[in-house]
Amino acid sequence: MSETIERAPAPWRDYLEMTKPRVVLLMLLCAAVGMALAPGAGAAVEPMLWGLVGIALVAGSAATVNHIADARIDARMARTAHRPVAQGRLSTRAGATFAVVLGVTGMLVLYFLVNPLTAWLNFLSWVGYGLVYTLYLKRATPQNIVIGGLFGAAPPLFGWTAVTNSVDLEPILLVLIIFVWTPPHFWALALDRKEEYADADIPMLPVTHGEAYTRRHILYYALALAVVSVLPFLTGMSGLVYLVGAVALGARFLYWAVVLWRGGDERAPIATFRYSIVYLMVLFLLLVADHHLVPGGALAAW
Repeated sequence: MSETIERAPAPWRDYLEMTKPRVVLLMLLCAAVGMALAPGAGAAVEPMLWGLVGIALVAGSAATVNHIADARIDARMARTAHRPVAQGRLSTRAGATFAVVLGVTGMLVLYFLVNPLTAWLNFLSWVGYGLVYTLYLKRATPQNIVIGGLFGAAPPLFGWTAVTNSVDLEPILLVLIIFVWTPPHFWALALDRKEEYADADIPMLPVTHGEAYTRRHILYYALALAVVSVLPFLTGMSGLVYLVGAVALGARFLYWAVVLWRGGDERAPIATFRYSIVYLMVLFLLLVADHHLVPGGALAAW
């Protein structure tokens, strides 16, 4: 008598892993900063909470699409070989269903419980990251991170629009900071994993243009980031507490960029990558601290 062997249900951890929870948490931090800086935030607790829920669901859906589309690539890279779809623990169909449920639920939450503007902006970001970047840019050009970085830089704008239902200069400045931060962040990781990207046929900058070229461009972007990061102070969006912190954080970023540029330190790429995460988190937390904790802060009148 023959027996039918069925695939065992995947544990919840596999579904959670497909949403890239650490990336989503960083996105939620950036979105929460946009909310905290928005005028009228104190009276908008409910749309802020639902906004974070909806943003997380839509972002998790896009990340799941990325897992599905990159399964073959992930299986060839040590950093991603353990992922559920790459290992066959979850089928493509199960992942796609999960992505649809997350995305549709997130859009409904944002559209009906926050506002349509925030919902449509999240949808555009989902299309940009989940489809344009994942299915085309990542495989087509070494500028994939630069162009695709715009989609991942939008969370502060989402947070702002969740409260204000409008697009203004202030969140655009925050988006610009993340946009400039993204290339040196990912190129540092790409330097550390150059052989893996080459084996997977992903045209990351170190693979297509070499390590020296990539190190120089990380330094260029670190210099640009040092300038862009002080724009909130120069435009009156923040005060001295933020300015001092931004300059100190930028100086440390430049230190690692110079170490990378000079070469000779094998731990520099991964150290730069890890510091870049700390940099963005602390920079945005300083914005909130300057706004809410400093008496007479730049935005106190809001």
